[in-house]
Amino acid sequence: MSARGAGERLKVGVLGVGSLGFHHARLLRDLEGAELVGVHDTNPARLAEVGEKLGVRTFSALEELADQVEAAIIAVPTIAHEAIARAALRHGIHVLIEKPIAPTLAEADRILEDAAKVGATVQIGHVERFNAALRACEPYLEEPLFVECHRLAPFAPRGTDVPVVLDLMIHDLDLVLSIMGRKVTSIAAVGVPVLTSSPDIANARLEFEGGGVANLTASRVSLERTRKIRFFQRSGYISLDLASGRGEYLRLKPEAAAVLSLLGGGANGHGATLPGGAPGFPLPAGGLADIVERIELASDGAEPLKCELASFVAAARGDAPVAVSGRQGRDALAVALEIVRRIERHVVETDAALT
Repeated sequence: MSARGAGERLKVGVLGVGSLGFHHARLLRDLEGAELVGVHDTNPARLAEVGEKLGVRTFSALEELADQVEAAIIAVPTIAHEAIARAALRHGIHVLIEKPIAPTLAEADRILEDAAKVGATVQIGHVERFNAALRACEPYLEEPLFVECHRLAPFAPRGTDVPVVLDLMIHDLDLVLSIMGRKVTSIAAVGVPVLTSSPDIANARLEFEGGGVANLTASRVSLERTRKIRFFQRSGYISLDLASGRGEYLRLKPEAAAVLSLLGGGANGHGATLPGGAPGFPLPAGGLADIVERIELASDGAEPLKCELASFVAAARGDAPVAVSGRQGRDALAVALEIVRRIERHVVETDAALT
């Protein structure tokens, strides 16, 4: 692979053109700073279909495409992540690996070791980091004390090679870990296999150093699709709909906050007193509307997957830091696998108690 000159576009290939890989290739065709060299898939019919649909060159042999690119998107089934990523890394190319980084920590570690040996960038495809609603709320996030996540989806065969925790919940795990920025000190989890042999619906409660708590629910057997996350912090409440890319932030109006601050210095040390003697802030006649302001968090219209690809291209070119590093992907996987273990143990204990 020849060195890239200043100003030249980064040569990129897509390995695996299923549903998600197809969209990676679609967006890469016109992405500034990138040149889509071609796509590879082990399914000849699918490869030909995508090549014709997108008007891109196809490669039946991974090695042939890897020889001609500087970076690759790995969008194959999770079980094949290690083999494909390490094959790409042997060519010294940068990789964006779809989440999760791998099915096991041992596989993830081998990928990261190979990347370190050749000095290649590894980015993990936690695309929710680029969600418009999340980007809009970032200026208002101030050490949340409680986070609540719901990610529900109708059943689909894609992704059922792994538990729902690795298929869906891991998106929110990555978000929570990156936002809380503190060590997980406690994990509790329950889950139920419904349509597959592994948990299809799961709930996990994480406790963090410093007292923060996150409650996450994921399901792939729901009637409706839901992707919501809520942050509760001292300054207010943030509610995001990740599916629409919109949300809202509710916080005390500056004048109400100032009054509350003055009342908080009262003799009893607990602020103002509500009727009945309960400590708190007495609401005016108009209720919450008089003291709380609503800030709309609107989508900027940017496609999250396109933003993710742009960030990867910039990192691979050396123009920006990696948005979601391989190490962060491994951290999310470690928590996800511990949740899976807790669920499995809970199922065994429950079955034993019922027999």
